[in-house]
Amino acid sequence: YFMVIVFYAGYGNLLCLYLAFLCCSLCISCIWKMVLQEKYGPHPTVVPVSIVTTCIAGVVIMAALCIMVFMGAAASEERDLDYVIVLGARVKEHTVSNSLKKRLDKAIEYAEKNPETYLVLSGGKGPDEPVSEAQAMYQYLVYNGVRPSQLLLEEHSVSTVENLAYSKIIIDSHREVIRHQREERNRLTFQREPKGGYLIAADKPLDVGVLTSNFHVYRACMIAKKWGFENVYGISAQSDPVLFIHLCVRECASIVKDRIMGNM
Repeated sequence: YFMVIVFYAGYGNLLCLYLAFLCCSLCISCIWKMVLQEKYGPHPTVVPVSIVTTCIAGVVIMAALCIMVFMGAAASEERDLDYVIVLGARVKEHTVSNSLKKRLDKAIEYAEKNPETYLVLSGGKGPDEPVSEAQAMYQYLVYNGVRPSQLLLEEHSVSTVENLAYSKIIIDSHREVIRHQREERNRLTFQREPKGGYLIAADKPLDVGVLTSNFHVYRACMIAKKWGFENVYGISAQSDPVLFIHLCVRECASIVKDRIMGNM
C-alpha cells in the first residue's frame, strides 16, 4: 500500500509515518523473538505479558479512533445553518488542489440549497502558494455562481486549530455588524416584561457547520467545540478513495496529538 501511495501521490510526508510504523513493528518483533528463544537467559513473565498488552491496547485505540473518524465521515448534512466554515487545503500555482476542489463543490451544493447561510472561507497563504487559500476559494465559488455577499474570508490560518479560532473571530465580528444594522433599522424583536418594560431578546445559539474532507470532519468539529461553538455540525466532502486509508491513519495520529496538546 505504501508503494501504491508513493507512485500515486509521491512521498510527501508519507515516508516518516510509514518508516516509524516499520521501526516499531521490527522492534516489537525482535523483542518477542528474544523472549521466545530466551537468547539472553529466561525472562520474567511480565515481559511477554507487557508486549502483548501493549500491542492489544494499540490495536484497540487505533480501532476506536478509526470508528470516530468514520462516524464523522458519515455525518448527516444539517440544513439552514447560520454559518458554514469551509476549511482550506493546498492551492496550486494555477488551480486548486483536488482535495480543495471537492470541498468547494460541496460548498456550492450547500449554498444552492441554503441561500441564507454564510460561508466562511478559511485558509491562509503558504510559502509555496500564489494566493491565500481563502482567496482562491472565493474566486472559485464566485466563478461558479455563489453570491459574494454570502462569503466571508479568513486569510490568516495555517492549521485546523487556527482555521476554527480565526473563523470564530470573523463570525463574531460579522454578527456584531448585523446587530448594529438591525438596531439602526429598528427591526429587532422585543419582549414585554410583566412590569411593562421591554428587553431585547437574546440571540439564539449559533448553528455552525464545518465543511471539510470526510476523514477530517470529526477532529474539526471537536476543535470547533473547544473554541466555543455550541451547536456544531459536520458537512462531509469526498476525499481521494486511493488515499483514504492512509488519510484515516494519519488523522488518527493527528487526533492523538491534538488531544494531548489540548486542542480538542
